[in-house]
Amino acid sequence: MELLHFLTPAGQFVAPYLSDISTAFVACFLVMMGGEINNTIRRVMRHQHFIVRTIVFILINAFGYGLIIVKASPYLARTLATMERGMMFALIISSFVIIGLWAQKKRQI
Repeated sequence: MELLHFLTPAGQFVAPYLSDISTAFVACFLVMMGGEINNTIRRVMRHQHFIVRTIVFILINAFGYGLIIVKASPYLARTLATMERGMMFALIISSFVIIGLWAQKKRQI
């Protein structure tokens, strides 16, 4: 518990930016998942006409991902805001590190 107490000032510092942090986290997550999502859609839609595939691609990429970011980010920010500040900071840092390691493993970076 002492470590979380030590991280409390950092959590207080980032608390006003939870909305931006949440948006960045959701966007990073979607970037990492985007390949799998697009591959699945491509596999499901491969027998469809070119126009149908194009419309689905536009809907998923332009509106689907955007909607997820717009709707999930505030929920994540509210959830993080309810946490103790040291725990919140530790969770934010560890989440971004995990996404970074995941990206490294998938050769995204």
